[in-house]
Amino acid sequence: MQYFQAVQAGKRRAGESQMKLFKIAGFAMLTLTTKKAGGGFAPVGEEDFAAVIRNREGFIAILVDGDGFTKAQTKPMDRDGAAGVFRKLLESGTEEFPGGEVEIWTERYPVIQKDLR
Repeated sequence: MQYFQAVQAGKRRAGESQMKLFKIAGFAMLTLTTKKAGGGFAPVGEEDFAAVIRNREGFIAILVDGDGFTKAQTKPMDRDGAAGVFRKLLESGTEEFPGGEVEIWTERYPVIQKDLR
């Protein structure tokens, strides 16, 4: 797939994830639209999995594809806020990300939602 095609498909997919997260959290930012695959670029996956990570600024609820590439994220918040968004995502039918690590931009983060229960 050509880069432009991957960006267009990924932008649509990530935008849908952003709107899903926005409806639950009241704020959502688009993150990745493409990922490296097979020596080239591919759009982020169509599937949505919920997870929570922690960075220097706080806890962030995210939607990722099956490979752990982040498509949308909340703003950093406190632990209870991120746990609440995560629970609402699960209640809406979104499955929990089964992996242990996700990627946002060029950074990898361990998922921590299991610690929030």
